[in-house]
Amino acid sequence: MSTKGLAGAMGLIRLILRRNRVWIVVWVASITLLAFATSVGVESLLPTQASIDLAAAATQNNAAVIAFNGPAQGLDTLGGEVAFQVGAGGMVVVALMSLFTIGRLTRGEEEAGRLELVRSLPVGLHAPTAAALLTVTAMNVAVAALVSAALVASGLPVTGSFVLGFSLAAVGLVFAGAALVAAQITENTRVVYGSGVALVCLAYLLRAIGDIGDGTLSWFSPIGVAQKARPYADERWWPLLPLLVAAAALVVLASFLASRRDHGAGLVAPRPGPSAANPGLGRPLGLAMRLQRGSLIAWGAGVLVFGVAYGWIGPTIDSFVANNAQFAQLMANTGVGNLTDTYFAESLRVLALIASGFAIQSALRMRGEESALRAEPVLATPVSRWRWAASHLTLALCGSVALLAIAGLATGLSYAIAGGPWSSGPGLFVAALAYAPAMWLLIGLATLVFGFAPRWVDAVWAVLAACFVLALLGVLLRVPDWVQQLSPFDHVPALPAASLDVLPLIVLTALAAILVLGGLVGLSRRDIGQERS
Repeated sequence: MSTKGLAGAMGLIRLILRRNRVWIVVWVASITLLAFATSVGVESLLPTQASIDLAAAATQNNAAVIAFNGPAQGLDTLGGEVAFQVGAGGMVVVALMSLFTIGRLTRGEEEAGRLELVRSLPVGLHAPTAAALLTVTAMNVAVAALVSAALVASGLPVTGSFVLGFSLAAVGLVFAGAALVAAQITENTRVVYGSGVALVCLAYLLRAIGDIGDGTLSWFSPIGVAQKARPYADERWWPLLPLLVAAAALVVLASFLASRRDHGAGLVAPRPGPSAANPGLGRPLGLAMRLQRGSLIAWGAGVLVFGVAYGWIGPTIDSFVANNAQFAQLMANTGVGNLTDTYFAESLRVLALIASGFAIQSALRMRGEESALRAEPVLATPVSRWRWAASHLTLALCGSVALLAIAGLATGLSYAIAGGPWSSGPGLFVAALAYAPAMWLLIGLATLVFGFAPRWVDAVWAVLAACFVLALLGVLLRVPDWVQQLSPFDHVPALPAASLDVLPLIVLTALAAILVLGGLVGLSRRDIGQERS
């Protein structure tokens, strides 16, 4: 790669930072806050060495929990418990951060036509890709440094904290390289995202199978290799080296492929479409379904995997916490039913929060269509703005219910297959669907921001991140009740541990409807392609 091919890269980095500053800050800050909150929460949960030893004994031979979190390393220390809780999940989040950001800054810009305008300037062939890669690398380094500093500030050993922080970054860089390669192969952003998410799921699955076996398969997963660095458990840096080598190799491969394809095209040509379009594409709803079906399938697969995992662990919950009073007290504070019901109430809340990612993404697809200049041709026809927006919102509202149904069914069926009672299935299904109004409220918020301040739509993701923190760590962090109740998910009855109360669900649904209508009013009064002044 010549210097001439990188001409203009620094200017493009400044442009990326200017246009994506909210996106970048939300990702980095959310991951840092997650790590810090987990550390503080685990310390509050396990205040003494005796409690740490009890937790380690309950976890050491629990295959289901190990498959979910990672290898049981250093669990007799507070740092080891923190790494066990944040390691695998944190690496998945960092991988998704790198994947989505690379796709957004490379293939997304190219597909929207903006990169063609940039390339008309004195900009080198590889400058846009280099700018995107350097930005994502800086995000991963920032995550590593801030997470390490946060863990040290919470009182954990320095060496283990830095090993854990940079393990997260190493995994992120590998998937950034994988996303760069995918962006050269296909000309569709959705395929880049879908293939990347599939790779993340495969890495997680290989790591899970390897960790509950002899550990061999874990070496074929970037997540598994990163966990071999053993933070807080006789740390070793060398497992991070093959990850960095793999990331560099993927970047070189992406550069090689980029020089052998045409702008706007991928190395693999898309399949030719049918000679006649489906009549449904002539209607806004049919077009919205075509645009979002891949995203819905991908999110559905993710929710299915997590639902199966949560259900499979269900029969082991009683034995897992039997010898740990702190765990039992924590779960007792979140529900009024028995321990297993409380576990499922919290698990379904997490699944609903995960599915809310699709709800927000689907609602904000309107902003993507507007930014890519594809909304104007549709609105130039006799299609009104409200009808156009309603097509995407219908997918968001109905798709969120579909994902909750998948979550409830997957959790109930896997729980029954793993040894739980089959009679619990309908209850778990209803418990999952109860979170629909809370998800609709987030859709309403996204619509409101899109209608009045479209440049700030990425801030809605920060709201979802805050809901995640409050749901997972609010009790451990002793967050005041009024702050906890700012999350719409906190107002959903904690089924099956609690009794059904429909009044909060009605209120959430009404608020969601008001926000959606407000957003549609804002959309009808502003210029398409511009932010309302």
